[in-house]
Amino acid sequence: MIYLNNARIGTSKSYTIAISIPIGVEVNAAKEMLRGVAQAQQEINATGGINNVPLKVLIANDDNDTKVAKKIAKAFVDNPDVLGVIGHFSSEVTLAAAEVYQENQLVVISPTSTSVTISRLGNYVFRTIPSDRFFGSALSRYMLNQLNVRKAAVFFNSQSNYSQSLADAFTTALFADGGEVVGEFDFAKPNFNAGVDVKQAIEKGAEVLILAPNSATLNQGLLVVQVNDGRLPMLAGDSLYKPKTLQIGGRDAASMVLAVPWHILGAPNSPFPQAATKLWGADVNWRTALTYDATQALIAALKQQQSRSGVQKALSGSGFQPQGVSSKIRFLPSGDRNQAVQLVKIEAGNRSSFGYDFVPIPSK
Repeated sequence: MIYLNNARIGTSKSYTIAISIPIGVEVNAAKEMLRGVAQAQQEINATGGINNVPLKVLIANDDNDTKVAKKIAKAFVDNPDVLGVIGHFSSEVTLAAAEVYQENQLVVISPTSTSVTISRLGNYVFRTIPSDRFFGSALSRYMLNQLNVRKAAVFFNSQSNYSQSLADAFTTALFADGGEVVGEFDFAKPNFNAGVDVKQAIEKGAEVLILAPNSATLNQGLLVVQVNDGRLPMLAGDSLYKPKTLQIGGRDAASMVLAVPWHILGAPNSPFPQAATKLWGADVNWRTALTYDATQALIAALKQQQSRSGVQKALSGSGFQPQGVSSKIRFLPSGDRNQAVQLVKIEAGNRSSFGYDFVPIPSK
């Protein structure tokens, strides 16, 4: 759809944005992100474009690799047509590439990177997904107020900025709320053993397991789910929000609660889910929704000013609040999205083909 829209523009005047995605190693995530950009581009161009000028989208594959992403960022910077960038996928890759964008004053908006470190990168770095601080706090409050337990064991990957960030954010929030982390278990350790570590967590007095794998350690996280075998309740970050969790986790994953930025059933009055389902012939997830929001933010900025510095100025404006998929898009001074977190629970159901679904938990 993006290629078709670009072809229709041809050599006519257009405003260009770019997206960098992990096609080679995270093809499903890449497709999910591309759907969000494609839907926003389709909608704006069908209505005449941005101030009567169509939107063109460049696509790059960074393989979720920091070195590749830096080269792509440099190529975007060197292309004067590119007025804004959407990306990247993982926090590590966004952190690496954002240095290039910030130094050369080209706006980048990540729809999927949550590390708290991103908040400190500079005034050309934005994201439509909340910081891990929001996710950590939401999981801590649910643990204390809904599960009514105080002691947690955290499973994470110390080699992943995202995983470490979420683990730290949760731990900080839990201590502040009166809880306690009784054990930390690192997926990156060469002697990591899910069975041994879950047993040790229980012996240490853990009342709940916190799972914060990154994409590379998803399988280790699912091993923890399996060996836990329903003994302790489990809370998790958004990296486990994947069909594989439903497929492999199955009964063992039932009742696990995840903190995610958006769910298709969480905002039933929003026109976005209906339009997306009609366009793609299936439900979309939060990666599509937040990439759509990132594109809408750039579109709204380009309606005001059509330069790189102008886009940054528009996004940073106190009155900037275009409509997103379920709420206004508002950026904090840090560039972070100011939006609440959605909690979902894995329950038996038939929306997926695996017998289990992610179901939103109503906010209280």
